[in-house]
Amino acid sequence: MTTTERFKKFTILHSNDMHGDFLAEAGGEEGHLIGGVSLLSGYINKVRQEEKNVLFVISGDMVQGSLIDKEYRGISTIEIMNYLAPDVVTLGNHELDYGLPHLLFLEKMANFPIVNANLYITKYNKRLMNPYVILNVDGFDIMFIGIVTEEVLKSLKRDLSISTFLSLEDAASEVGKICDAYKNEDIDLTILLTHIGFEEDKKLAALLNPEWGVDMILGGHSHTFLEHPAEVNNILIAQAGIGTDQIGRFDIVVDDDTNSIVEWKWQLLPVDNNLAQADPEIEKLIATFQEEVDRKYNRLIGRLAHKLTHPNREEETELGNLIVDIVAQLDMLLDVALIGSGSIRKTKLGPLVTLSDLKEVFPYDDVLYKLKVTGLQLTQIFAHIMRLENRIPGESCCFQVSKGVQAVYSDAQSQLESLSIKGQPVQADAHYTICVEEYHYKNSVHSLGITTEELTKLDNAKVVATSCQNILEEYFSHHQNLNSQIEGRSIYK
Repeated sequence: MTTTERFKKFTILHSNDMHGDFLAEAGGEEGHLIGGVSLLSGYINKVRQEEKNVLFVISGDMVQGSLIDKEYRGISTIEIMNYLAPDVVTLGNHELDYGLPHLLFLEKMANFPIVNANLYITKYNKRLMNPYVILNVDGFDIMFIGIVTEEVLKSLKRDLSISTFLSLEDAASEVGKICDAYKNEDIDLTILLTHIGFEEDKKLAALLNPEWGVDMILGGHSHTFLEHPAEVNNILIAQAGIGTDQIGRFDIVVDDDTNSIVEWKWQLLPVDNNLAQADPEIEKLIATFQEEVDRKYNRLIGRLAHKLTHPNREEETELGNLIVDIVAQLDMLLDVALIGSGSIRKTKLGPLVTLSDLKEVFPYDDVLYKLKVTGLQLTQIFAHIMRLENRIPGESCCFQVSKGVQAVYSDAQSQLESLSIKGQPVQADAHYTICVEEYHYKNSVHSLGITTEELTKLDNAKVVATSCQNILEEYFSHHQNLNSQIEGRSIYK
């Protein structure tokens, strides 16, 4: 074997959490465009022409985040992804937002393999998807294995007829099974495509047996921006933030004798018109979807007094306060309304608000439930949702809380110091009425730190509204110059 045959160079481009971020945005100087799949496609095509061995992979959450995706229930996204032609993709939790049957339909539409090793049909002990794929590139065999987060099961809990049939197996053991059963000495490189979050990727890497030969983890879910990859247990770990404003690039050299990476360079590249020329063909495809969406949703429904922001989900925000207060006015008997901060998908809104803007800011059309709890239970809920470990950026399950509530949490003491409603301390034996989204009610142990059985001890759960989006649209249409500010509803010390 010659040196050229033994050592091969590969370029691996990777994206994650694209969330329907299809359109480029103007930024900086006039004419400077940032992000969007047209520029992304232009760069991928450029690299494919310049380099011999190029792979493009996506680590989950292609869908959910834009009106184009929402209107077509991910079908538009798969058509666009087919055009980008990734070599392999793994599932993210949002791929199941439109339901399991629809995901299986989207998979059939895809011209690329979608792999996942740890989502099972429990009753028959069968994996839902193909667990891995082996691609032969220039004579070298590269194995890709997919792993998804437990968040996927939380999405499914809203469909009890299906969720009872699905389970999530331990990620490390599933990787071991695949490597033991299907990986042989001919496999030159083994890459995990994960959607579990950067911190979990590092934990997973530490658990993997070196004999399994995993070389790299390309992850998603936590929307992590890196300056350099992590390296745990001799496994390189990288992630490429969120959206299409950037792309990860590994340039590696693989040794056929040792089946290992002997040289590597990683970059997180800004996707703009300095990096590549836009791809006009994919722009035409997106335009066909955009025209229909604009026709249907691009109408003004209201105006805010000024632009409201939602810079991150781990803290009280102006926009979060407005949305949760609109929900709270549904029922005058509500003491507390809780809206998941992650339900708010954009960082700003206004001052002019179109229906398109509103649906992009709040894409989840969830059912709202009213529940009666004791003061002790309410205190337990706030202690759970405000705890420090629940505020990891990108992985949190934090809430925006309605007007009149003030909760004070001590990070130093790891405890809730006080909780009051309209200036009155919450009494342990008093009864309070709260409102939550169906997702959080059905996943109450994770979201609220309390079982659904406990939540319904005093009274049955009651549906307040079947569509949160309808409530917001109606309110914005009939109230002008809306305003909101940060009031110190959730205080961390």
